[in-house]
Amino acid sequence: MLDGCSTALNCCRATAALNRPRSRLFARSVRTQARHTHESSDQLYDTRHMGLATPRQLVKYLNDYVIGQENAKKVLSVAVFNHYTRVHANMNAMYYDEPPHLARTRYPLANNSNPLDEGAGSYRGPDRMVEPSLIPRTSLPPFEKSNVLVIGPTGSGKTLLAKTLAKVLDVPFSISDATTFTQAGYVGDDVDMCVQRLLQAANWDPYKANMGIIYIDEVDKVARKSIGPETTRDVGGEGVQQALLRIMEGSVVNVPAKGPSMPTPAGGGRGVRQGMPSPVQWPESYSVDTSNVLFILSGAFVGLEDIIKKRMAKGSIGFTANLSTEATPAPEGNPSRMPFFTANVNTTPLLDQVQPNDLVKFGFIPEFISRMPSITTLSPLSPKDLRRVLTEVKGSLISQYTTLFGFSGIEIRFTSAALDQICKKAAARGGGARGLRGIMESILLEPMYEAPGSWIKHILIREAAVLGEEPPDYWGGSKGDMENFWKAWDEEEGRYSGHMR
Repeated sequence: MLDGCSTALNCCRATAALNRPRSRLFARSVRTQARHTHESSDQLYDTRHMGLATPRQLVKYLNDYVIGQENAKKVLSVAVFNHYTRVHANMNAMYYDEPPHLARTRYPLANNSNPLDEGAGSYRGPDRMVEPSLIPRTSLPPFEKSNVLVIGPTGSGKTLLAKTLAKVLDVPFSISDATTFTQAGYVGDDVDMCVQRLLQAANWDPYKANMGIIYIDEVDKVARKSIGPETTRDVGGEGVQQALLRIMEGSVVNVPAKGPSMPTPAGGGRGVRQGMPSPVQWPESYSVDTSNVLFILSGAFVGLEDIIKKRMAKGSIGFTANLSTEATPAPEGNPSRMPFFTANVNTTPLLDQVQPNDLVKFGFIPEFISRMPSITTLSPLSPKDLRRVLTEVKGSLISQYTTLFGFSGIEIRFTSAALDQICKKAAARGGGARGLRGIMESILLEPMYEAPGSWIKHILIREAAVLGEEPPDYWGGSKGDMENFWKAWDEEEGRYSGHMR
């Protein structure tokens, strides 16, 4: 009776399944989420227990040292935070899971029965074993890394961003220059030198170096030198890219040990205690796995804007044509007159429109560019940004020179008009923030030569001194000279009405 009821119930269920509308079955087959998710426990993978700085906190820290470049700060902060999380997740998955040789693989029985629970007389024959599923013997890294490429003109803050991040990070951080890299076997540094610097920053601890960050500056210098048939071997271009490709993808690099050596004391010598254990010997080489090492590459990429401009200026007919501004100059007789064909001026910087194909045309191989999924650009600093670099950031140039003169007992002041002229000259010269120091050195050459060890105790730099029309003003150390110094500075500030743009 029960068997008949169960059979009837199964038939009803099968009939109901066949009578379901096909639209619902089709809608369920469309997948909108990932099929497999990473299983992680809160105890092992929760970043709140690691004491990590959030991307907002990292950006706030960078704002104290770097002016502008908001997008680059966000990209680097997110990359560093995800690197922290990925490293902890991968390390926990590799070292805290059950070892493969100790894992107990259980194969369930076909009828889910245990033959020990039944008597010997009720033996039904050998049970069929279910084939085990394919389980990897070693756990795969659950998260892949996303290397970063930073593009920006010189003096825009690429190296400063890296050095500032290195101060606050809790992982080994190394900075290398790609200009000295050559292919293995030629004069110059091998690509493995950047891994050796990372190991040195980790105090020769391979475990710490496996989770570090490598910053390579001037990476645009390793671009392919020529596109046509090469008569000589490009040992500093494509050869270096191939070597970097191997390290960035993830490989085990053997780094020779160059730390302090500890010689073994000669046995039986005078002054050596008998039975004294020999000191620990340093290994000859270290093995560093770069699978979890984050790579941040940067460069000025001089000439990349021309490649982007050629790509965006294809075609000159139609309403949607991208006309370059150089192709439509104003008439010579009347420069203010609007030309017949107006150019579509794009206010977005050209470097923001960079694509991987542009970098391939610049001289990089496609495999190398594909290993850097995150690309960010830095914009040139405006005179207003240069003014903030002079006065607002921590370790600004004005504070440096003020402290430098203060060591000699001299007080120096700059008027607001003088600072504006310094920023305008730096913007016209080029070089970004690096151009400010050159201008400051030329302006303060005479005060730095005359003031130390003399009667001069107060110096005022006016706008005329920056323009080279008048020398700087000097006062002594008396009370009257100090009052005249502050009075002159107050008068100059009262006449100032300009605003830097």
